[in-house]
Amino acid sequence: MRKIVLVLLSFVCIVLFAGISSAQVPTSGNVFFGYSYYNTNLSSFDRANTNGWEASVEGKFLPFIGIVADFDSHYGSQNFPAACPVLVPNCSASFNANFTEHNYLFGPRASFSVGKIRPFVEVLIGAGHVHVNDGGSDTSFATAVGGGLDYKFLKLLAWRLQGDYIHTNLFNVSQNNVRISTGIVVRF
Repeated sequence: MRKIVLVLLSFVCIVLFAGISSAQVPTSGNVFFGYSYYNTNLSSFDRANTNGWEASVEGKFLPFIGIVADFDSHYGSQNFPAACPVLVPNCSASFNANFTEHNYLFGPRASFSVGKIRPFVEVLIGAGHVHVNDGGSDTSFATAVGGGLDYKFLKLLAWRLQGDYIHTNLFNVSQNNVRISTGIVVRF
């Protein structure tokens, strides 16, 4: 059984490396940087509205498919659960703390151009990291599904409006986050 698994793994590695070695270097793509609004339920008490930035780089490998590296950082405050004294029944103590959340996401993006407008959809995976002042930090697996559109106003410049649903599991609490971003796109 081990020999069969080793042969299959060897075959997969050979095919993977052959595909990578024959892969095309991207000849087109874009760089994006802009303002980002982020709505998160980092704690079990309420949702937080945060502000920050998002940046991404896309390289096109096929006419309609690109690979994206997407990074963001958001800053805000939220109520977090606090430890309750043992003798107090039904305690719901909380404290408000500032926090910073970063997402590091990678994956494919499909797009096409219609005149000056380029709509796109993307599916990204990566990691989310949060640091709560006086409350610790945590990192978790993150997924994102979203899309947007670029409006080309000059040959190399466009304006982007983008929305994503981002799922994380920080501090063992499932987060369903919404990110809306806008900013400048430099096309190459």
